[in-house]
Amino acid sequence: MPRQARLDVPGLVHHVMARGIEGREIFRDAEDREVFLARMAGIIDAVGGPRLYAWALMSNHFHLLLRSGEIPLASIMRRLMTGHAVRYNLRHERRGHLFQNRYKSIVVEEEAYFLELVRYIHLNPVRAGLVDGVEDLEKHPYSGHSVLTGKRGYTVQDVEAVLSRFSKRRQAAIQCYRDFMAAGFSQGAREELRGGGLLRSGGKGKGLLRQDSGEGVAADHRILGSGDFVERVLSECKTIVVGTKPDIDRILLEVATHTGIGREQILGPCRSRNVSSARREFFLRAHEEVGAAASTLGQVTGRSHVAVSLAIEKARSERAGKSGNG
Repeated sequence: MPRQARLDVPGLVHHVMARGIEGREIFRDAEDREVFLARMAGIIDAVGGPRLYAWALMSNHFHLLLRSGEIPLASIMRRLMTGHAVRYNLRHERRGHLFQNRYKSIVVEEEAYFLELVRYIHLNPVRAGLVDGVEDLEKHPYSGHSVLTGKRGYTVQDVEAVLSRFSKRRQAAIQCYRDFMAAGFSQGAREELRGGGLLRSGGKGKGLLRQDSGEGVAADHRILGSGDFVERVLSECKTIVVGTKPDIDRILLEVATHTGIGREQILGPCRSRNVSSARREFFLRAHEEVGAAASTLGQVTGRSHVAVSLAIEKARSERAGKSGNG
């Protein structure tokens, strides 16, 4: 059976994994890892690049938790992996493929799994025996855990997006995050977080539903989430394939041009008055002119469909107010 295409809708969170061919090393020493991180930082920092929340570099594989942006995830991973392979082969005087086939990418239902995956990814060095325990993980420089706790600098990692889920106060958030990590170590490998068509079971967190469960719940091995989430993602991907995405991009460019606000700012997390106004205009026009759903626009900008719907209503009220004053 041919492999299914990866799902890559801007704004979706992805758990990305790539392994060395035949289980071989892709990082031999600190220099390999530092050069990889520098390359990844350049890619993420580019206009339209993804947002990085969690990462771990092991000896023969790596994990990333990303929110895709304007640049397709496939392009990002091609640049990252090809660049690393070329440099690695030159430095270590080897030839041939470095990575095992193509990378694996799992679309993640954010509300249910975001923090669980941050923890799962950052605990990898402990479970692999690279670090003696959770307490020593902060000293390990090759996972995003040390960045979240302030022990390592890595400016392209979105620390605020993770810590703000624990507390508004930085130190309190870091301590809550540490406690969250410690509590997760006893949970084991968490096979359900690796995708493969696994779903939450009725939101109760007990057991799993598989694609062949006979329960009539939608499932897809490329998606980690509830049946409703699977159906929504597949529907949105289909919508974009048939042509909504180019129309959304056109409107985004038009709004950015006449407001003077960059496209990456409109799509990003900035909440300044001018950027928020431009973002609401983009939402309203995309919704009214090309019929873009609030869920689609939420995926594009990393927001919930409720937040987008509220922004659209506010934009309509603002437009009505301007008309009344005119």
